[in-house]
Amino acid sequence: MTAKKNIRVRIAPSPTGNLHIGTARTALFNWLYAKHNGGVFVLRIEDTDLERSDVAFEKDIMENLRWLGLIWEEGPGAEAGENIGDYGSYRQSERLASYEKYIRQLLDENKAYYCFCTKEQLEDERQAMLVQGLAPKYSGRCRSLPLEETKQRLLSGESHVIRFKMSEAKISFKDLIRGSVSFDLGLMGDIAIAKDLKAPLYNLAVVIDDYEMKISHVIRGEDHLANTPKQIAIQNALGFPGPHYVHLPLILDKDRSKMSKRHSATSIREYRDQGYLPEALINFMAFLGWHPQDDKEILSIDGLVEEFDIARVQKAGAAFNIDKLDWLNAQYIKQSDDAELLKSLISFEPRLNDVPEKTALKMIASTKDRLKKLADFTDLTDFLFELGNYDGVLLNWKDTDSAKTINYLTIVDKLLPDVEEIKQFADKEGRGEVLWPLRVALSGKSASPGPFEIMEVLEEAEVRRRIGLAIKKLENG
Repeated sequence: MTAKKNIRVRIAPSPTGNLHIGTARTALFNWLYAKHNGGVFVLRIEDTDLERSDVAFEKDIMENLRWLGLIWEEGPGAEAGENIGDYGSYRQSERLASYEKYIRQLLDENKAYYCFCTKEQLEDERQAMLVQGLAPKYSGRCRSLPLEETKQRLLSGESHVIRFKMSEAKISFKDLIRGSVSFDLGLMGDIAIAKDLKAPLYNLAVVIDDYEMKISHVIRGEDHLANTPKQIAIQNALGFPGPHYVHLPLILDKDRSKMSKRHSATSIREYRDQGYLPEALINFMAFLGWHPQDDKEILSIDGLVEEFDIARVQKAGAAFNIDKLDWLNAQYIKQSDDAELLKSLISFEPRLNDVPEKTALKMIASTKDRLKKLADFTDLTDFLFELGNYDGVLLNWKDTDSAKTINYLTIVDKLLPDVEEIKQFADKEGRGEVLWPLRVALSGKSASPGPFEIMEVLEEAEVRRRIGLAIKKLENG
């Protein structure tokens, strides 16, 4: 694979919540693009929202990116150290001096100004524009305040923000998925770019970060599309070269509505806690808006890196189908090595620690083909750890009476541990008549693995004990 020069991409989450499926999908596409092109994947923490940012959320983001295998070369906790080089810190809260420098530059060059409008004034303006059928935007009331008045109002401690002087021009840029995209800056008005010299807002901070970190491609969700012209205008004002832009399609619920927590689990930790494998989630997320050239449905992470082409990302929203995720996860579970699966399953079923490894592996072998998620393991194997109470009526096959069933179970007990003799007896008397009560006796369930699979797991003494309990249930009516 030929490396392309200076490919640098980033994922820049805000630590105001756990790693979301949408952010994880964006991280994956950035990571795949970097790996496919021999580039660098950067993690940047956008934590300027001090009230909502939480170190616990930052920890969750990094932990779950690592769990997915999306390892970053630069950023907090990077494998090779933070490696800040010429870029400064990768946490916005530690980059305030850099932001202040550029805010002052914009103010000194008369490309930004202090705005003292109150929330009430701004809301009155907004309502007036709506009444006139106009798109709301800032009127520019403070755009031409005399310098002395601005200084006096600042000295008096009057509440303010810093606004960027937006031109009336149209801006066009090339999106690597959508082609040419145009916006009329005149419809946007002068946008707020900072609360004060040391408190930048998103559109300014992201422009400075991407420039100083030499980000070559900004790959992010479609919901950021409207921010791009604002950021390009700020880049132009500061004399920054712009990165290439890629806006990924939104993730939609199965019914094509906006994805919501009510319909779908949305954090990676939730999927992890339910027992989805990282390989399955990676495969699933990669196909949310992208597909390879053929009709493959299962692709390893190496296969995804090899085949990933940003030009094959679709424009339309990507439907999140939980049934497809369950199917994919089941395929990865089936393909998993039993010993490796055991390591993962212990956190879902701690009782596996109390049985010999040989027995635990037999349990896994008997159930892995029916697992959709690792969390299903307990329900499917609970009877192997402890036989629950069940209705003795369940032991009789169709119209077989209890006396005959008792006889069949008694003979099976005598034939133990010879499985072949039991099979021959069942073929002679009727497989349903013999094997149904045997399976129920061993599992206590109407649906479970077959009796011989269960006997592979249980010790012979336990098999005999359970058959004896079943006979007693039938004798007691």
